[in-house]
Amino acid sequence: MGNATEWYDYGVYAATAGYLTHAFFPGSLGTLGTLLGFAISFLLRPLGGMVWGPLGDRVGRKAVLATTILLMAGATGLIGLLPSHAVAGVTAPILLIALRVVQGFSTGGEYGGAATYLAESVDDRRRGFFGSFLEFGTLCGFVGGSAVVLLMQVVLDDDQMQAFGWRIPFLLAVPLGLIGWYLRSRLDESPVFTECAAQDKPSGGLLTLITDYRRELLTLAGLVIALNVVNYTLLAYMPTYLNKTIGMSSTQTTAMVLIGQLTMVLVMPLSGGLSDKVGRRPMWLVSLIGLAVLAIPMYWLMGRGMGWAITGFVVLGLLYVPQLSTISATFPAIFPTHVRYAGFALSYNVSTAAFGGTAPLVDEWVIDRTGWVLFPAFYTVAACLVGLCAWMFLRETAGASLRGTEVPETTDELEAVSPLS
Repeated sequence: MGNATEWYDYGVYAATAGYLTHAFFPGSLGTLGTLLGFAISFLLRPLGGMVWGPLGDRVGRKAVLATTILLMAGATGLIGLLPSHAVAGVTAPILLIALRVVQGFSTGGEYGGAATYLAESVDDRRRGFFGSFLEFGTLCGFVGGSAVVLLMQVVLDDDQMQAFGWRIPFLLAVPLGLIGWYLRSRLDESPVFTECAAQDKPSGGLLTLITDYRRELLTLAGLVIALNVVNYTLLAYMPTYLNKTIGMSSTQTTAMVLIGQLTMVLVMPLSGGLSDKVGRRPMWLVSLIGLAVLAIPMYWLMGRGMGWAITGFVVLGLLYVPQLSTISATFPAIFPTHVRYAGFALSYNVSTAAFGGTAPLVDEWVIDRTGWVLFPAFYTVAACLVGLCAWMFLRETAGASLRGTEVPETTDELEAVSPLS
């Protein structure tokens, strides 16, 4: 619920990109301005990770998670109250960018903390299945954002959407955020963290991470390049891409993305559960190779019309699910307990800032400059090749205990131990 609330904003922002352009960035470069607003929040995520990550390793996962959701929901709600460029001039886009910065800073501690908390709180032998529900929440946030925008588009005409309708989905983030905060504030602390804290083992901090865990940081960063270029090109940029390349309407693109995301949501727990049986590494290998091979033909297919666009989107989405569904099981297990939150938050957010949130902006800029409409597909292939290089250094951790200050790894002798037992 909390993670869905955090990512609801990204779904709404992507689905309302056309309206935001009209309201805040009039002119020939308006779309680039809107995508810059999307990307800018990611540039603050590393700073958020450097602040929230070590804090979460020091004071606990729960307190940080309750704080970040309030920041995110408040900033999202305020976007719905901003004056337009027609009313406030250049002040309007500046305020929008400022709120996106706040969102980025809060998200820098959100995702790593949520994944870490979940991984440390479930049975080691079913970490893949239970961990998949974090991404289930992420996609529900995306789907919820897209669905609310689609509902507004059905109820209101285009003039009404331009005038005020686009604001309503942003305002709905406030009650959602309060619900998420309430739920998180009532959680027990992670048992793995509680055990580590009781043994008076200090958190490692950023210096320890950079000095002693370079392999782990670089492995995670490489996997995240593949993960997020695919994610933000496929889920965030696709409405803009299809609108400009084949002339699909805003309603059609929103509906298409909604269909694809719902399909992914349905198979997410199944994929996570499968990773508990076959391991994380095989799941990632199949996904990375599949996307590298099929991205170009599927993007070409999406340019043939609405029906083919849905087919191509669903195929790529299903190939992406083995990565997405196993994030919470794979990434926290790369690090030991005393640096887990900080290691996840720092590496994940630096890589995401450089290659994730910027992906729609890069795609749009290259297409505008060259007319090369298949560039997003080639960018996806390149990212997956980087991911395959990182995959070679990924340790298998299915069933491994996350307790202690040693790097987790599955061995023939290791018997999974539940942190709840």
